[in-house]
Amino acid sequence: MSYSDFLGETPLIAGMMRLQDHPDLCHPANLAAWIEQRLDEGVDTFDHADIYGDGECERRFGDALAAAPELRNHLRIITKTGIVPAHRDPAGWRTKHYRAEADHVAEAIDASLARLRVEQIDTFLIHRPDPLLEADSLMACLERAVSAGKIRHIGVSNFLPEQWRWLKQHTGLPLVCNQSELSLSHTAALFDGTLEAHLSDGLRWLAWSPLAGGSLPNALPAPLLEAARAETGLCETGLAIAWLRQIPGAPIPVLGSLRADRIQAALRGSRARLSRPLWFALLEAMRKMPVA
Repeated sequence: MSYSDFLGETPLIAGMMRLQDHPDLCHPANLAAWIEQRLDEGVDTFDHADIYGDGECERRFGDALAAAPELRNHLRIITKTGIVPAHRDPAGWRTKHYRAEADHVAEAIDASLARLRVEQIDTFLIHRPDPLLEADSLMACLERAVSAGKIRHIGVSNFLPEQWRWLKQHTGLPLVCNQSELSLSHTAALFDGTLEAHLSDGLRWLAWSPLAGGSLPNALPAPLLEAARAETGLCETGLAIAWLRQIPGAPIPVLGSLRADRIQAALRGSRARLSRPLWFALLEAMRKMPVA
């Protein structure tokens, strides 16, 4: 499998981290209707993690699927484990830390399946590179989960190339993706070889915080924004997504907003193509330095 195969032409992924910020969507029927609307728009992949809402975001999504079980056959679920927040530190040190031990990951897979009320997680990611992880036992654990049908694909999140390559040495399974930050305000990976490592190793880039943290209107000169809007018909959300999708390998944005208008603006951007000079003009403006 290559990066172009995983998720194919998916325009964007709906990130569910902020689900609890929307009380109206926390009712199963309302969330089910929201999911159905996204499916109608062509958004069929939903991103979770066991840390989001201490598991509540997964649970509420599972309740929505239970309320409308026909949706399950039309969507894909990504979820992650590996971060333990300070308030859930079982040792009492109140220390945020990483956990990628095989037994913890196996328990996390089962817990996510139960909360999401599904029989299989489409893609399961290790949320952060854990400096204490033992790659052989971790990858054996993930292989057992794939063999058992609990997960379909495996990937990583926030990994650097040598970190994911170390994992790949310990498994015959492909790592299908790396979910890490990429946006107009976070571009270092385009110039330090990280992008090319994704392409060379066949990992699809799932880009979190693709809208530059909402910073574009204040960070870009107003005349440039107006000219870009006039040329493309896109608002700043659409411009940010169009810019991202034009990068080789077509990184898939993991959109954090659950607002319908923001999602629709992002979808318009995913279908657009910027002229090369405009692409670089946006890059230069955000970097506050010209291309060398």
